[in-house]
Order: sequence, then C-alpha cells, then structure tokens
Amino acid sequence: MREAELEERISAAFADRRMLGDAETAEAIRQALALLDQGLIRVAEKGASGWRVNQWVKEAILLFFAISEMKLMELPPFEFHDKVPLKKGLDRAGVRLVPPGAIRYGAFVERGAVVMPGYVNIGAYVGAGTMVDTWATVGSCAQVGKNVHLSGGVGLGGVLEPPSASPVIVEDGAFIGSRCIVVEGVVVEEEAVLGANVVLTASTPIIDVTGPEEVVHKGRVPARSVVIPGMREKKFPAGTYQVPCALIIGKRSESTDKKTSLNQALRDFAVPA
Repeated sequence: MREAELEERISAAFADRRMLGDAETAEAIRQALALLDQGLIRVAEKGASGWRVNQWVKEAILLFFAISEMKLMELPPFEFHDKVPLKKGLDRAGVRLVPPGAIRYGAFVERGAVVMPGYVNIGAYVGAGTMVDTWATVGSCAQVGKNVHLSGGVGLGGVLEPPSASPVIVEDGAFIGSRCIVVEGVVVEEEAVLGANVVLTASTPIIDVTGPEEVVHKGRVPARSVVIPGMREKKFPAGTYQVPCALIIGKRSESTDKKTSLNQALRDFAVPA
C-alpha cells in the first residue's frame, strides 16, 4: 500500500476497532511498523514551521499492540515474554549495541549511533553519531537528533497516548547530562546543554536568568542554552516552599563544546565506557 492508503486505513481502524479482524487492515498495520523500523516514516518530523506529529503513525503502533500476541523470546541466558520483538540487522545498519542494551522493533537508529547498555523503545528515532549512554532510556516515540549525547541514566519519557500528543524531542548536537529527565513532550533545541539532574516536564519553569529580568520558557529549551537545576519559592496555603525549576545560565561556548568530545573519542579509539 502507498503511504496515503496506509494512513487512511489505519486511522479508520483506530476509530473502529472492528476493522482489526480484517486481514488487509492487519497487513497495513504491520507494513506501517516495518516502514517505521526502517526509518522511512517517523512519528514526528521537523518542517519550516516546526515539529509536526504524524498521528496516524502513533495510531499504527497502538494497533500493532492490539493485533500482536505475547510470545516467548529466548536469547540465552536471557528470556523475554512480550508482543514486540527486538530490532534485527544491526550489523548491516551500522549500529553499535552493547550488551545488555536493547532496541525494540519499530525504533529506528541511524548508522553510526552507539547504544550502550540502555534502551530504545518502539517509535523512537535516534540520529547518526548519537551516544545513548549506560542505562539511558529513549522512551516510546522520542525523537533524538544527530550527534547528541544522552549521558548515563538519562530518561527521555515515552509519549504514545493520546496519538496527537507531541513526543519528547532532543535536537541535533544537544548534550544531556547524567540523570536528567525530560518528559511530556518537552523540546530540547539544537546544541543545548542540560547539566546533571535537570528535570523538565511540560510545566517546569525554564528560567533565563542571564539578563536584568528573568525570561520564563515552558516546554522548550532554546537552542545552545546551558541549563542547570534550580529552585524557586512558591506560596501555598500551608506556607512558602521551594519548588523545582531549571535555570538558563548562559549560551553554549567553546568550553562546553569540548565536553562533547568524549563521544568522538569513544568512536575513534574504541575506548570502553
């Protein structure tokens, strides 16, 4: 089926689940997942006006769960019981995956990316030259650009439902520090740097404190911003308390660029991490 036909059939089946009993509908869902796995379609794409969500692709993922059966998968000494198999053909794709890391079928990882013992979930997209470091998680449908470093323990949240919801997006060249959490469709723009332990939700105030007056962003880290964890006072009926925020303390400079050189060193000299 052509892409337009896939979209039409999948959207119709998502609205009327009785169509899932039709063999042609099931084949359309599987075909969409195969295209997603190959990177030929994406959950979200960036255009001239910004990021656009392909809702029908997320619908296809949800319908794939509905038509798939639980299966026992044995990779001695490991055993899995799930509806979605692991991604295959990593050698041909030029992707380095270090045991016991996992990339789920329906995720696309570009040639030259490295996944340490982390996890890339269905619907995710990981760009070329990106490092998914140890115990980092790329949640379902998260979109990660080229030459990004997701440091150890980073958590990019999955945003699968509702299908219209924007996924977490980390654009090209960003550096996400150890144990950062980015969820609820937050966009980290190109070459931004998040210091260790920054937590960003859709409602987290991201406060630029570099000027005479604060500038507050929500749901978006501006390009090349350097961000650290912060706290600010907030009054409640019971009293005044410190609540989390994130602080933009400057723009990326040559000194912060040097911190990302670890990625290239690992690739050039095969240094273990």
